[in-house]
Amino acid sequence: MKATFSEKEILGDGLAIAKYSTDNYNMFSNECSHENVRSTMMRILNEEHDIQDEVFHMMAAKGFYPTPAAEEKKIQEAKQRFMNGCK
Repeated sequence: MKATFSEKEILGDGLAIAKYSTDNYNMFSNECSHENVRSTMMRILNEEHDIQDEVFHMMAAKGFYPTPAAEEKKIQEAKQRFMNGCK
């Protein structure tokens, strides 16, 4: 029996894989002791972030990943919280 997946499911899987990949490449790059290997891991990490961003925007454009606008009050609260945490 052949499984059929919707476009939303396929893109959702792609986004999950891209997020998982960035986590791993970030860890790999942090643990590299050889500069050439670290540079390669960083290049791949940036490419994976680009892929994740592209899939996210595809999903958002199709209405598969709605991102409602934040309320101004919540934005200001978050800014204040992070500014206080940096002192």
